[in-house]
Amino acid sequence: MFKYTTTTLEKIEGLLEEAGYVVRYEKGNFKAGYCILKDKRVIVINKYFITESRINSLLDIIPILELDSSVMTEKSQLLFKQIIELQPAA
Repeated sequence: MFKYTTTTLEKIEGLLEEAGYVVRYEKGNFKAGYCILKDKRVIVINKYFITESRINSLLDIIPILELDSSVMTEKSQLLFKQIIELQPAA
């Protein structure tokens, strides 16, 4: 379980940055609250979301991205593993 703090958000953003993605907060009409531009490796989150919603959006996104954990630091690899384990089995 994750704490919904700005520190947690920064850790998740760091994990994505290490994997080569850019997280941006913009306004827009996103049905899910986010948009993924896979070819450009950019994730756009609704800028009006509170911290908890931003974290939840990123937690929803991470399992559907193809992230290479070998380029991540040990701490980020551990966080990535925790995020993946949170996801329900398909």
